[in-house]
Amino acid sequence: MLRQLTSLDAQFLAIESPSHYGHVGGLVILDPSTRESGELRLEDMSELLSERIHLLPVMRWRLVEVPLGLDRPYWIEDPGFDLEYHLREIALPPPGDDRRLAEQVCRIASRHLDRSRPLWELYLIQGLEGGRCAVLTKMHHAMIDGMSGAEIMGVLFDLEPGGREIERPDPDADNGAGEEPGALEMLGRGLAALPMQPLRTLRKLPATLPYLDVAPSILGIPGAEAISRYASRARGALGGGGDGEIIERPRHRAPHTPFSGRISAHRRFSFGSLPLGTVKEIKNRLGVKVNDVVVALCAGAVREWLIANDALPDEPLLAQIPVSVRTEDQIGTYGNRISVMIVPIPTDEPDPVQRVLRANEAMLAAKDRHRAMPAELLQDVANFIPPAVNARAARVALQLGTQQRMRPLYNLVISNVPGPPFPLYLGGAEVVANYPVSVITDGAGLNITVMSYRDSMDFGLIADRDQIPEIWDLIGALERDLAAIAAEVAA
Repeated sequence: MLRQLTSLDAQFLAIESPSHYGHVGGLVILDPSTRESGELRLEDMSELLSERIHLLPVMRWRLVEVPLGLDRPYWIEDPGFDLEYHLREIALPPPGDDRRLAEQVCRIASRHLDRSRPLWELYLIQGLEGGRCAVLTKMHHAMIDGMSGAEIMGVLFDLEPGGREIERPDPDADNGAGEEPGALEMLGRGLAALPMQPLRTLRKLPATLPYLDVAPSILGIPGAEAISRYASRARGALGGGGDGEIIERPRHRAPHTPFSGRISAHRRFSFGSLPLGTVKEIKNRLGVKVNDVVVALCAGAVREWLIANDALPDEPLLAQIPVSVRTEDQIGTYGNRISVMIVPIPTDEPDPVQRVLRANEAMLAAKDRHRAMPAELLQDVANFIPPAVNARAARVALQLGTQQRMRPLYNLVISNVPGPPFPLYLGGAEVVANYPVSVITDGAGLNITVMSYRDSMDFGLIADRDQIPEIWDLIGALERDLAAIAAEVAA
């Protein structure tokens, strides 16, 4: 059974290059003492995946390209799926501390996934301090977003160490796997789709022109903003409302920072946890949202790092903040159902509490702008462009933002993913923490993603190796900023 990628899914494939990676993942710290054997081995993970893989069809999907890039690629059920290939086991050298673990994550994250196989890998990492182990996952962003990643967690993780009863697959059921389509068949599909592309463009043209300047694959290309504004005004003058109305766009432009240039193929990664209770106390006392506090903490940490490197701009930095637009009907469909907000974060504000309040104001304004846009904006704008042009546009837009004469599209990515407040178990081993491992691009060489779990907020920071060599300093800065905000709020 063939499933065609959406244009947004295909963009995550298109931006890949020798220095860009399209996979995301997570670093799960585990305590195997909750298992009867007291240890977690690769054989245990293989048994877990074997009994549940039928509930995760996305992990058996393999990519099939359309020749000459005439149309978007397809997913097929891999007829030669080999679970053993995707599972690996390694061990840290003593003493197995956090920095050695992070360095190993960097090495694994700095390798592309093999496109001739389903686009995921799982590493069981032994030898952590205190008898712990870790599981590092890599899965291509073309397959999942944050919400569909959470669906996969729901299948693999349990609420008790003993696991749960898993419904066995129906041996008579058709899993959709069949013969791989040949190049001629895929070429025929691409040629058949060609006549539809101009019609698709014309159909999307009126609704998408007003929003060209907020589409990731077009954002920053000269002329896009002017076309967008003229189209918005024209729709307004002609009485067009709804999707075509003029919306307020942020007046800020992203300043240059040390992480605004072109990235290399190498990464740095750091991770750490902050108490969720303290964040909620600040949220309650100031009347803001948890995400506002997260954005303020990120702004404060980045501000401290920029000051230490004599590189703090006078203007606030711009952060790209992903937003899920997945509906209940789209649960279980995997792929990407996301939009983004470009938000000025208060890196120019010296007062910790004022940073929280300004972050709240910026997020409220960004949400108002976001509500004024069509829910499927990114999908529509991506479909507006022919597949071959779309892939090139995505790469060009990122590269333009690194030119000194042009402002970056944004400076960094901040993402906050809500997680469960109760304990989880993987293969019977208790989950201690779950640190996200995300992606960076040219012009935005820093990504801060946080996932809440139980009574903690688990931060995963990834950056270009050369642009931010002191990435562990940012973890310390997050801790100091939280303490400073909490002290002022308490006072």
